[in-house]
Amino acid sequence: MSENVRTYTAEQVRDESETESADEELRCPECGGQLATDTEHGETVCVDCGLVVEEDEIDRGPEWRAFDSKEKDSKSRVGAPTTNMMHDKGLSTNIGWQDKDAYGKSLSSRQREKMQRLRTWNERFRTRDSKERNLKQALGEIDRMASALGLPDNVRETASVIYRRALDEDLLPGRSIEGVSTASLYAAARQAGTPRSLDEIAAVSRVEKDEIARTYRYVVRELKLEIQPADPGSYVPRFASDLGLSDEAERRARSLLETAKSEGLHSGKSPVGLAAAAVYAASLLVNEKVTQSDVSDVANISEVTIRNRYHELLEAEDGVALN
Repeated sequence: MSENVRTYTAEQVRDESETESADEELRCPECGGQLATDTEHGETVCVDCGLVVEEDEIDRGPEWRAFDSKEKDSKSRVGAPTTNMMHDKGLSTNIGWQDKDAYGKSLSSRQREKMQRLRTWNERFRTRDSKERNLKQALGEIDRMASALGLPDNVRETASVIYRRALDEDLLPGRSIEGVSTASLYAAARQAGTPRSLDEIAAVSRVEKDEIARTYRYVVRELKLEIQPADPGSYVPRFASDLGLSDEAERRARSLLETAKSEGLHSGKSPVGLAAAAVYAASLLVNEKVTQSDVSDVANISEVTIRNRYHELLEAEDGVALN
């Protein structure tokens, strides 16, 4: 067989044929020019030769126009997208608390009583069994704690998914709803790269620190979650922001931590303690002095730990500089 002959697998042939067909769809069949969509006339035309490739296209947008967000919300007839942060994923309906009809007129006393009964039954139907009531309570806890800790929506969504998995795999018997929901939020924050220390999590939770740690280890092991060890550098931006430090101080703190990693200093040390000490040392190095007490309050860690890690970081920095 000639060396210039090239063989293809079935998958490669399929991939190349799909790529070629996609290129053909995006090119003019007459001149090979680029196609453009004319939304006003509902046509797809070639920008080079003007050939109308497709006409009478379906307009999938709304038939109304809106000039601000308020007008858009009032005219829109669709709901919010589904989300795991609600026990029913946002697919159920709510009966408004205002006792008014569609025209804004107040309801009569008989109609108000009827609507109140409907609200009661609607709430009962939304949580038909114990599993849904459990999920509703847990997701409410996750939302409350995430708000108190300033965690973004993606962390709340991930925590909700982790809790749903724990509930589906029957991990809750023998453990409290609050404990599993707190452990789910702690795991989600670490997965998203916006970790919070166990002390910070315990401060907003309704369960003790030891129970959170124990439940977290159990959930991670049973669900086989892949969670990397917390990086001390991920705490630095939040600590620096809370202390009002400059970007230069934040960069210097990151540099100290990188040096500590290269020297193996981070092994076996609390990432929160290392981050707090790095921020404190960096503030002194750039003449933006903050007290150990200030850093201790922000990082929720003792001043003794900050002092110990502070000396270790500076020694590692001096050792690298001498070498």
